Amino acid sequence: MSSARIDVVLSDSVGTINPNIYGHFMEHLGACIYEGCYVGEDSSIPNTRGFRNDVIEALKKIKAPVIRWPGGCYADDYHWQDGIGPKESRPRRINIHWGNVVESNHVGTHEFIDFCRIVGAKPYFAGNLGSGTVREMRDWVEYCNYPGDSTLGLERQKNGEEKPFGVEFWGVGNENWGCGGNFSPEDYGTEYRRYTSYMRNLGETKLFLIACGPAQNDLDWTRRFFTKLRKDFWRGTDIHGFAAHYYCGTAGQGTEYSVSEWYELLHSAIGIEPLIIQQRGLMDGFDPERKIGLIIDEWGTWHKPTEGHNPAFLWQQNTVRDALVAAMSLDIFNRHAEKVVMTNIAQTINVLQAMILTEGEKMVLTPTFHVYDMYSDHQGGESVRVVAATPEIETPKGNIPTVSGSASVKGNTLTLTLVNASATDAAETTVRLMGGILKEIASVTGLDFPAGDILAHNTYEEPTKVTISAQSLVTSSGESEIVLTLPAASVSKLTLTL
Repeated sequence: MSSARIDVVLSDSVGTINPNIYGHFMEHLGACIYEGCYVGEDSSIPNTRGFRNDVIEALKKIKAPVIRWPGGCYADDYHWQDGIGPKESRPRRINIHWGNVVESNHVGTHEFIDFCRIVGAKPYFAGNLGSGTVREMRDWVEYCNYPGDSTLGLERQKNGEEKPFGVEFWGVGNENWGCGGNFSPEDYGTEYRRYTSYMRNLGETKLFLIACGPAQNDLDWTRRFFTKLRKDFWRGTDIHGFAAHYYCGTAGQGTEYSVSEWYELLHSAIGIEPLIIQQRGLMDGFDPERKIGLIIDEWGTWHKPTEGHNPAFLWQQNTVRDALVAAMSLDIFNRHAEKVVMTNIAQTINVLQAMILTEGEKMVLTPTFHVYDMYSDHQGGESVRVVAATPEIETPKGNIPTVSGSASVKGNTLTLTLVNASATDAAETTVRLMGGILKEIASVTGLDFPAGDILAHNTYEEPTKVTISAQSLVTSSGESEIVLTLPAASVSKLTLTL
């Protein structure tokens, strides 16, 4: 058993944890939209206006704050006019990015807004810069947000929505260094300038315009994009967010991997921290007042295609290893709450690192879902500095901390989340509260799965093999110190009253 110490410095506030850090991403890809959340009103599966009730309740439970849609690569070949009006008359288009399947457009602007309202999330629209036009994106803003009697405003009303949707978040393209048009940073900067010149606040909702950031931690893209923007166009009101993408990939297979591959993937996952530090640091040179928020609107694991599924649909199982990737990433976001304003894990249902898997009437919650459930109390809390003194685990590509975590405060409640990355050994961990007095340990919970089974995951036959339970981890406690034993391969949460 290893030993570690976590100091929670209650007097050292990092910043408020924006709830949007716990955001999600849904693309017209495989069974994410159709079958995953939308089954139609005539389905035998219980639904609300076509959307699965079990999925709705799950996303409500984890307090999904914002959902990005309709892509992804799909966004830059999506024309929003295809998804409005009577469903039976909507055009059927080929989804060129994901298997050349035919898209019915039955889930369009009105339906997705309805889904977000039911769930309680804000919509984040990714606009088509790659194959679309300036007018098309500008008109989508007017259709969604204009309260008056313009032709587009009246068309929205005719299609069933009298009041404006009030869509705040708008991505101006997606992965424009790749599937979104293969632009150079300078050429994309020119296009961004052109598009946003016509994206106005047409109504009470102030637009939050989001530029395409780099693939992984590509500092050259960021430097060249902002240099172009600063040189030719810097009004300070036309860019509010800058969105990087970071996939940690895989090691081994999604459900078959060795202990060394367990560590290899976790090492790749924590590479998101230097991205945050370095990208924000570079942005600060152009934007010292931090008026532009750093966003990571696609992130997560990306395993090799799962046998028995169309490889173009990116379906993958989700094990406790994925859960630790999610937990360590969320802890990083929390610890850098002053630098990150939104993240969107990829993706919500049946694609990549999903919260939920569905098959017909069956639905299962993944280990990643349970991490989001445990961590939801951090949303809106004040992040306080956490200092970890922990042994490290050696991997061929570098070391990872054995124990890591994050802490946030709301009123007199401290939420502390902790990860033991060791696949084999428990960690005796001392938590010291610096500048505060512990009145009560309100609860201790953690991921619950068969001991030692680092391949554990939920299936339709065993939907609760990995779940959350109350746990007896604390061995001693005082006014300012708690000693607990973190099991191997664990994610734990302590709720403390100060």
